[in-house]
Amino acid sequence: MQAAQHDGQSLKYVTVLPDDYNPEVSYPLVIMLHGFGAHMGDLAGLAPAIETKGYVYACPNAPLAFDFGGGHVGYGWMPRRGMSSEEELSAARENSEQLLAGFFEEIAEQLNTTPGKALLLGFSQGGGMTYRCGLSRPDTFAGLAALSALLPNPEDLKPQLPAQRTQPIFVAHGTRDQQIPVDTARAARRFLKSEGYQPEYHEYNMGHEIPFELLQDLIPWMLRVLPPLRD
Repeated sequence: MQAAQHDGQSLKYVTVLPDDYNPEVSYPLVIMLHGFGAHMGDLAGLAPAIETKGYVYACPNAPLAFDFGGGHVGYGWMPRRGMSSEEELSAARENSEQLLAGFFEEIAEQLNTTPGKALLLGFSQGGGMTYRCGLSRPDTFAGLAALSALLPNPEDLKPQLPAQRTQPIFVAHGTRDQQIPVDTARAARRFLKSEGYQPEYHEYNMGHEIPFELLQDLIPWMLRVLPPLRD
């Protein structure tokens, strides 16, 4: 597979393409949103484990930089709770949503993606953004996957939800997650079901991570919801 970094119009991002990639062909697209303190290359490493030939992948870099000391800089879609006021959190979240909206359009055009032939996947804070940006775009995203994530301010999303709520959603969380407690995933599941969705929900004996056990459930779900391109 071929990985390349790009300076986009709204966000920097990494693409991961098959070795025999043909730009004239419309491949199904998987967009992956990293968590707080990580960067655009963090989830790109999942691409070879998911599917090496039939998907194209795009991993945007979150816009906010945070200095963790020792020369380590990580990025976030918004500050962590406790680092900023609720007003600042809300403004940062809204800004990230707008930047991602521009990115979705840009990457779909660049990679010649057919509308509706994309999946949106996010880990941790990126999973929260997956909920925020994906639930209102069922015509763009054939499915959503939120891993070790919470659903921020679900009541705010209600006016944005489509009338038809059949979009497949994969939710996974660790029962030993000390960063985002598993109760937040259970709350997200309750909200989704109360709004008419039927999420596929999984809990694992894990912390804040993406282990092989999770991928064994996630990858078949992805292949079913958005089949990869086959020769």
